[in-house]
Amino acid sequence: MKLAIVGVTGLVGREILKVLDEHKLYPELFIPVASMKSAGLPLTFNHNSYFIHTHEQAIGAKPDIAIFSAGAAASREWAPRYAAAGITVIDNSSAWRMDQSIPLIVPEINASILTKDHKIIANPNCSTIQLVLVMAPLHAKYGIKRIVASTYQSVTGTGAKAIQQLENERKGIMGEMAYPYPIDLNLFPHGGVFQENGYTSEEMKLVNETQKILDDYSIRITATIVRVPVLGGHSEAINLEFCRDYEIRDIFALLGAAPGIIVQDDIKNNIYPMPIGAKGKDEVFVGRIRRDESQPNSLNLFIVADNLRKGAATNAVQIATYLYANGLAGG
Repeated sequence: MKLAIVGVTGLVGREILKVLDEHKLYPELFIPVASMKSAGLPLTFNHNSYFIHTHEQAIGAKPDIAIFSAGAAASREWAPRYAAAGITVIDNSSAWRMDQSIPLIVPEINASILTKDHKIIANPNCSTIQLVLVMAPLHAKYGIKRIVASTYQSVTGTGAKAIQQLENERKGIMGEMAYPYPIDLNLFPHGGVFQENGYTSEEMKLVNETQKILDDYSIRITATIVRVPVLGGHSEAINLEFCRDYEIRDIFALLGAAPGIIVQDDIKNNIYPMPIGAKGKDEVFVGRIRRDESQPNSLNLFIVADNLRKGAATNAVQIATYLYANGLAGG
């Protein structure tokens, strides 16, 4: 694999390097890319020393794949240029997700739609990925009519500035604020930018991206995003209404057999998913699986994943691996 990582010095970029290293996926050609202020600086990966490239240098090196984790503005400007040079772009930002001509991919669900003609591929929002990975097998068997999602999202989803704010507050240090309020010993129902309908952009991503990935726009979805003082990952309390009834044992069996999912549900021993257990893991964890006794054909469950791993870096690397294995990358 000839691979460029764009935004390699950021939180997700560094996590991509960890994922590659842990899975011993070492590209034949590795091209780290960052902003102009970082260009030329050294970077070590797999015990080798590299220098950070500019976009122009990276395009000139002709990698097969470029994983972008540099924000939507950079992706809108540069992804088409990489694609025009025959480089397949996997983009972690929100720039291309809702473009109907661009596939939005979670490999366990819909990688099969990819072709060599797809030169820009969108990586979904972190909270969407962990949700749809659990929803897909359930929807295939029972048909999901409605999803009510309440998320409890880690400060790592906002970035390094938010992590620093939390750490400063815990040390009693006054510093730069990523949020409009303190986050330590607090939480607030605000993620993203408020829209005209009263929902935030993060909430609408969960709605729109889920429908696109599951390829079913009839699913009714409503979401509330909550930011919490956690570093390990995002959590989601989910209520589902199915088109038909189910046996709870079949839900356990279905999710237990699904790729990328680990069922943690032993209430007698207080075993259930938590961010502290998901941190640094590639899998999505699900538990507290129980029938909603307030209405027919309904189910409650709790989903947790490390948002920097399966929610971003791991999913992107899995897409790249699929492209490479199936001869779909590059020119």
